[in-house]
Amino acid sequence: MDPIRALIVEDERLARARLVRLLRRREDLEVIGVAVDGDEAVQLIDGARPDLLFLDIQLPSRTGFDILGAFDDEELPFVIFTTAYHEHALRAFQVHALDYLLKPFDEERLNDAVDRAVRIIRGTRTVDRSGVREVLRGAPLSRLVVREPGRILFLDAADVDWIEAAENYVYLHTRGKKHLVRGTIKSFAERLDPTQFMRIHRSTIVNLERVREVDAREVVLRDGTRLATSRAFGSALRRRV
Repeated sequence: MDPIRALIVEDERLARARLVRLLRRREDLEVIGVAVDGDEAVQLIDGARPDLLFLDIQLPSRTGFDILGAFDDEELPFVIFTTAYHEHALRAFQVHALDYLLKPFDEERLNDAVDRAVRIIRGTRTVDRSGVREVLRGAPLSRLVVREPGRILFLDAADVDWIEAAENYVYLHTRGKKHLVRGTIKSFAERLDPTQFMRIHRSTIVNLERVREVDAREVVLRDGTRLATSRAFGSALRRRV
């Protein structure tokens, strides 16, 4: 199978060299070019049409978002942001980036992001490029962005134990903590991986891997948390497990 064609846009010499070195260890990905500023990035994207873009945000001549804005949706590659600035994370996911790597990231974190990118790109190579954004909008959420005072957290969806509705927000319960995130329980039920998450009540979604016990009225998680189920959702859950 042909490797994924990747372009790196990074103005810091050491960061650029390290990223090239790490990516070249992979057999499923080929680095086809490197740009050191925004104008060069636009030229290379236009000429080489890469599958995947590793994109810094603060760059000479143009920002990473300016670069993306120079192209129509059908011309854009998939994007993984690589930056030292956490404050742009929400905007990055609004433009449907596959991931947002905060420097300094390690090789394991990089490979996790690339693994997901490879799966998505290979699964959509028969899709017209105009459908890239639609594919991303429909892809299950694998990373959740939590905005807290003074910082932004990135949670792996798989680490969430259960989700609780709170009007136009939800609480993500993970490892004994809970994080408030804007969004409805319905929207999360539609975007999370249905093989791993299931709605068990109009106000509750559960990670099936955390379920220890199910009866007619409630679910018991591995940590002892008890969650009520409704009749309709509970019946579907019992059929699943």
